[in-house]
Amino acid sequence: MTTTLDPRYSQLFQTLEAQFRNTTTLPPEKWYILAISTLVSNPDPERADQLYLYLISQAAYQTPSARQSLVRRLREALFKSVIIVGVCKPLEAIFAINAIESPSDKDYTFTRENWQCDEANHARGTAWLEKLYARNTSSTMDLFASHRDFGWLSREITYGLFLSDRDVLDDLDTQLVVLPAIMGQNLRLESRWHIRGTRRLGVEKADVEGVCECVRLVAQFYGRVLDKVPSVESVEGEV
Repeated sequence: MTTTLDPRYSQLFQTLEAQFRNTTTLPPEKWYILAISTLVSNPDPERADQLYLYLISQAAYQTPSARQSLVRRLREALFKSVIIVGVCKPLEAIFAINAIESPSDKDYTFTRENWQCDEANHARGTAWLEKLYARNTSSTMDLFASHRDFGWLSREITYGLFLSDRDVLDDLDTQLVVLPAIMGQNLRLESRWHIRGTRRLGVEKADVEGVCECVRLVAQFYGRVLDKVPSVESVEGEV
């Protein structure tokens, strides 16, 4: 259990927070959603505890209620990242945060207690998928024609259970989970889809470029090169 903030991570988060503010016009407080999702796509997800320590040292998070609100957002980002990076890394991250939370700061809400894989879930998932994929929805889903379990997974679970829930995170927050978590794994095709999808949400090109640079900054911290990720410019013609 780590209870002190490592200076290397303090510097990383200071740099990342500043870069997000300076290279995007997005709400500046959203930087840590990108941070947590990028951390869990890299080799040491337990260092989510460092992000938590960094955040709770700030003036905005000096009360139990503020920290509970913060951890709800971090937890939801980690939950959404499960479908992108797998279950184990987000588990390591949430366990690391849990180990250093003060008892008075813990939040016991349960957002998916009554979730059902029903028509309402299908409708929510399909609506969010179509918002991102738009005219490419049919051709993308056609890729699963001979692997229909994956098509079902995409509609009912990826977009239904995980990504379309709006109890805690909004549309932009969700893309600040999905795009960084995909990019952080150096995935060519899915990065392209979600650069395009983020632009289709109305996020300006320069802002998407700023987000991508932030993801690269974290990758570089871990000595990784994201050489399969396309540039925002190369995707722009598909928007």
